[in-house]
Amino acid sequence: MDAAILVGRLLLVGLFIYSGMGKLMDLPGTAGNIASKGLPAPMVLAVAAGVIEVVGGLMVAVGWYTRVGAIALIVFTVVATAYFHNFWDLAPGPARFSNMISAFKNVALIGAFLIVAGFGAGRYAIDARRDLTHRI
Repeated sequence: MDAAILVGRLLLVGLFIYSGMGKLMDLPGTAGNIASKGLPAPMVLAVAAGVIEVVGGLMVAVGWYTRVGAIALIVFTVVATAYFHNFWDLAPGPARFSNMISAFKNVALIGAFLIVAGFGAGRYAIDARRDLTHRI
């Protein structure tokens, strides 16, 4: 069971680490995308988004303060979904459908992170070695 939890954690965060690195490698593009949604301080938000995805993803992957990383990624995913996959504001068509699929995918990811936050990282994690699994 602990091996499955480890593999599940790694599979869950791969998307976030990859996406966060992409944001950090193209800060102007990321900031432009954020600015297009009318959000303030787009460069600051671009850096914050990339860092949250990479650091939060790595925390969950290695099982270090796993619950904190999972909760950070939950908050990030809720905000990203509300601003960037708001299919409910789009006219029917391919863009609405694509954003709806992305939004529901994000809801599933939020569910997975809730499980991680609730149950912890399992035995194969830094938290388990440091006896932090039940304190955080």
